Amino acid sequence: MSYEIYLKKGEEKRIAAGHPWVYANEVARIEGKDKNGALCTVRSFDGRYLGKGYINHASKILVRIFIRGNEEDGKALYAARIHRANAYRRALGLTHSYRAVFAEADDLPALIVDKYGEYLSVQFLSLGVYLRKKIIVEALIEEFSPKGIYERSDVAVRKKEGLEEEVGVLYGTVPDEVIIEENGLKMAVDIKGGQKTGYFLDQRENRCAIRRYAKGSVLDCFCNSGGFSMNAALTAEQVISLDASESALKSVERNAELNGFHNIQTLCGDAFELLRKFHTDGRNFDLVILDPPAFCKSAAEVPDALKGYLDINLLGMKLVKEGGFLVTSSCSHFVTLSMFEKMLAQAANRAHRRIGIAEMRAQAPDHPALLCADETMYLKFFILRVEKF
Repeated sequence: MSYEIYLKKGEEKRIAAGHPWVYANEVARIEGKDKNGALCTVRSFDGRYLGKGYINHASKILVRIFIRGNEEDGKALYAARIHRANAYRRALGLTHSYRAVFAEADDLPALIVDKYGEYLSVQFLSLGVYLRKKIIVEALIEEFSPKGIYERSDVAVRKKEGLEEEVGVLYGTVPDEVIIEENGLKMAVDIKGGQKTGYFLDQRENRCAIRRYAKGSVLDCFCNSGGFSMNAALTAEQVISLDASESALKSVERNAELNGFHNIQTLCGDAFELLRKFHTDGRNFDLVILDPPAFCKSAAEVPDALKGYLDINLLGMKLVKEGGFLVTSSCSHFVTLSMFEKMLAQAANRAHRRIGIAEMRAQAPDHPALLCADETMYLKFFILRVEKF
């Protein structure tokens, strides 16, 4: 007999509203017997059917619901969900490179699929989808007819599911470098060893948006492979691409070469230290870009993360010329929009700057967010005009 999960009184409200996660501490009792990764039924305290999902006793997220009706778990379901997800992206006009499946937002919890030209990069982030890897890959082949599929399940969250990190070719062949097109620019993507699945597709529209503000001198901090730097180089006189990783800066140089840019200079070092040095030396810029990695991976780390954001944004504001712009973002969903805005106000006060919001943006539309799940709305992105008091 498969598992039947009964929630505590009142705990069904969030689930009934569409949130897919059932936490272990929300459960009143479990009936039946099965194994981890099996499909189970979730019910309210009084027995009302709420949905079905994969169970994993090793995880704090006990069940990830993805069936609300009578659908059967199997390849046909995955094929239909993947097709629906891809059809949405194609309707947006995306054809070459984009996030094809965004986990919970596409009713496929813990499954990430990124398309880079004729290649797919995938992540299986829960036990349930990991156990169904074979049929998922078959569905992906049928939908995309790719030349190759590469697994990038080398993320720490897998350990919370009782899984080891895994990487490797799942289908076809995958080259060491894939050239994609984004915003009319060429970008070299390292699917096998680049950040996340190879590249940060969620900032695509935001990278394009900075072009109107990139004039004169630009400092791109935490530049990674140079997505913002390339867009800035189209309209700015000089761009400094700053990162602590030598390999990331080699990627910047490769992408500058691909696009014929000669106005990009790379600089290796710690962003906090170098921004302080720039301030001490009296250097400033027309545009400063701050796109750091997530400063926190849990709610307990939020206070320290906010201190880090405050520090880097305070430094960034001080380096912007009068009337120039600061681009700043956070990719951690634990740092909410209101927290981030409050932090920016504190930074402006300490920097003695008057800040005007030119634009507020979020992740690209191929990373859709669910209103019922705050975790899916994770990217905060601001373009700020900076003036002295």
